Amino acid sequence: MRLINYTSRSARAALAKFCAGSVVPAEITSSVAAILQDVREHGDDAVIKYARKFDGATLRPRDFRVRPASLAAAAKRLPVSEMRAMKAALKNIKAFNQQGFPENWTGRNPQGGEVGERHHPIRRVGLYVPGGEVPLVSTVLMTATLAKIAGCPEIAVFTPSDADGKIADGLLAALHLIGITEVYRIGGVHAVGAMAYGTKSIPAVDKVYGPGNAYTCEAKRQVFGTVGVDSLPGPSEVMVIADETARADFAAADLLAQAEHGSGREKIYLVGTSRAVIDAIKVEVAQQLPTLGRNEKADRVLADGFLAVQVASPEQAAEVANYVAPEHLELLVKPSVAQQLERTITTAGAIMIGNDTPTALGDFTAGPSHVLPTGRAGRFFSGLRVADFMRRTSIIRYDSQSVKAGEKVVRAFARMEQLDAHGRSAAIRIKS
Repeated sequence: MRLINYTSRSARAALAKFCAGSVVPAEITSSVAAILQDVREHGDDAVIKYARKFDGATLRPRDFRVRPASLAAAAKRLPVSEMRAMKAALKNIKAFNQQGFPENWTGRNPQGGEVGERHHPIRRVGLYVPGGEVPLVSTVLMTATLAKIAGCPEIAVFTPSDADGKIADGLLAALHLIGITEVYRIGGVHAVGAMAYGTKSIPAVDKVYGPGNAYTCEAKRQVFGTVGVDSLPGPSEVMVIADETARADFAAADLLAQAEHGSGREKIYLVGTSRAVIDAIKVEVAQQLPTLGRNEKADRVLADGFLAVQVASPEQAAEVANYVAPEHLELLVKPSVAQQLERTITTAGAIMIGNDTPTALGDFTAGPSHVLPTGRAGRFFSGLRVADFMRRTSIIRYDSQSVKAGEKVVRAFARMEQLDAHGRSAAIRIKS
């Protein structure tokens, strides 16, 4: 664990240097570009090649798509307790995200023209569900449910298989529960390339969604413009802000929960109001780590990506959080301080408040999507929502009276910008 005292002169530079470690290395950028180019030029053949290289799977084009019957069969095989948990999470996710459904509206502007907005679901969307390190069953619920609420006509899901071409029953069962039928056993950069460019066997999508590792996140960045992307949700992050009221064992458990994702590029932040608070949580981390099934992977994350910051005030804690823009932020502080921080921290992907609110609730069941911006992208991106699966069209309708008021403004701008035809296009309606 690295430690920064935020009252020191070098603290801000040290924090910036640690966060800069989130920048994608040049070797990842170039490797991703090469794979994408290969998929763009060679389509199915490239997908086959990379499925064999990265997943060990021998696939033919007719094997890419999972048969709908396999989804139903997986749902039948799944233990009742696991299906019950999925349904409980799905209920919360639907309830939360239906609140964010964008509404059409129409009104009159000051010139008398009719203006408004219409919202339409994106025609074809591609959802990426990680399945390499661990099968992220919850990501199915946190993405596909929103696409369904939005009413997207075509929803294609991509997730890697194992060497035998199999996908975890939990993933398939979740897809069946939501009603998804177009599923491909393809993951990694080549999946993003197939979504963006299309192949003979895989129709291209209009927008790509979902979290991934550093490679798939970089792939989304590189295909942006050819297709839309939701955001850049890469390796997981958590920040815990703790004061003397924080349960050290709770805080440690939550830090380890994010570290166990285990890609090696996760970021774990602990912001403590005193050295005593930080040390107590550090001791708990050391005690709990050996008990985890993925402790070796978590230990690697803690060694490279764990930063503690000692602050002297809530204002300093907010300054640190707003700079980092963490994917997940926990406020394990007294209620009055939590209220202050909730108001002043404006860049976090999701905020969990109080000792009884672990990040895992947001990951699995609370309701908001766990697809959240990472790598400081929270400064300009927000977490996934239903509106991200829709596009907005502006509506404008003037009549013979309102165009007279508008023409005066058009005439002035046309003169300033030396665009005669613009001015004439409005003036001709007045003369007629």
